[in-house]
Amino acid sequence: MNILFVHFLQVNTPVPRDIPIPLPLPEWLLVVLLVFSFLLHIVFVNLMLGGSIVTLWAEIKGLKNKFYDTLAYEVARTITVNKSLAVVLGVAPLLSINALYTIYFYSANALTGIMWILIIPLVAIAFLLTYLHKYTWHSMERFKILHIGIIALSVLLFLFIPLIFLVNINLMLFPEKWSSIHGFISALFLPNVFPRYFHFLFASLAVTGLFLFWYVGRKNYPFETIFPNNYTRYDVKKIAYSLTLGASVAQFLIGPIVLISLPSKGFGWGLLSIILLGASLALIAMWWIWKALSGPKEAINKRFGGIVVLMTITVLFMGSGRHVYRANALNPHRELMAIKTAEFEKLSANARLNVNKDEASQLSDNALSPVEKGAALFKTNCSICHQKDTKLVGPPITEMVSIYKNNISGLEQWIKAPGKKRPDYPQMPTLSQLSDADRENLAKYILSVQ
Repeated sequence: MNILFVHFLQVNTPVPRDIPIPLPLPEWLLVVLLVFSFLLHIVFVNLMLGGSIVTLWAEIKGLKNKFYDTLAYEVARTITVNKSLAVVLGVAPLLSINALYTIYFYSANALTGIMWILIIPLVAIAFLLTYLHKYTWHSMERFKILHIGIIALSVLLFLFIPLIFLVNINLMLFPEKWSSIHGFISALFLPNVFPRYFHFLFASLAVTGLFLFWYVGRKNYPFETIFPNNYTRYDVKKIAYSLTLGASVAQFLIGPIVLISLPSKGFGWGLLSIILLGASLALIAMWWIWKALSGPKEAINKRFGGIVVLMTITVLFMGSGRHVYRANALNPHRELMAIKTAEFEKLSANARLNVNKDEASQLSDNALSPVEKGAALFKTNCSICHQKDTKLVGPPITEMVSIYKNNISGLEQWIKAPGKKRPDYPQMPTLSQLSDADRENLAKYILSVQ
């Protein structure tokens, strides 16, 4: 069955050769760096996206309730910091995935084309909008709708930019689809893109809820001087926990769809074990959140540290599972690429060897006399039709010598533009591949034969 699959993959899938350059670090170390650096990066991406969505929601509600307007401002202050950390922490996973999956990553980028290039200006515009929204909060109090429009536009960009990344990362897993992809839109509608995207969105909201719970719960956070007197930390913490719980439930509903929509080629018992273990830990954390929400106010902080630890371990399991699926899915194609790369390296080595032989041959040719060079040319170009003293297809060499003795230029001219002298001999072909020097050496050899 595996042989049939590999044959199908080879016939229907573009199989380029790999780049025969050693990795800068051991592969296992690059994998570890990729998994952990990506998880750090994605946490702050979640906070950036989730924070911008919460800010938009709260500022809209703040049109009627000052408490939500204050909440929106407090969350908005964190977005610019989190987005800066997301960018800085994104360098390591980008370099790691480039080193480990160069062909796949750049093939996906090339197939999505202009949309991948647009990430840079879109990110710059989104960041500028968040700064504009943050620093004009008080000066645009009279223009709330316009101010909300600024954060709404940045939210749209923050929603779209991760979608571009996800489409590319998803596309690199399926080289068998490359021949049918004609730009970003066709890659966007691969079966598992949107389930994975919505799973990511709800993860962003879940992480943002936990962050908000911690942020307003800090001992040095001046809650009472910032929020209206009729609201307490418990009110904000309840909103934060409710956001985390609701988003986590949505993730559990979407999770099976994500698994079903992924091709089975990357699945195995190891991967399923990782996913189920991570999900079971998340369920425990969700149960603790529910108990905190439904219990007395003074118990809202209970087990917060444990919840964060369980959620963190869950993220580690899911990140590891993502890499396991990627490795499993690409392994057959990588084996084919390894074969093609080995063939290329063999041809390359042979070519280099032949170049050396050609150079040696050229050096030895330079040491030959004109007659010796002519003898080699005669053997290559003339011996199939001419012999020394026997008629073959054309006249023997001895007859040529009797005709052109003491007339080397005449023989050279005949070799350059042969005619037909006798009816019992066929027309001699033109030896256009020979240079003037070759014809001179050939004529000297012929006339030297005794």
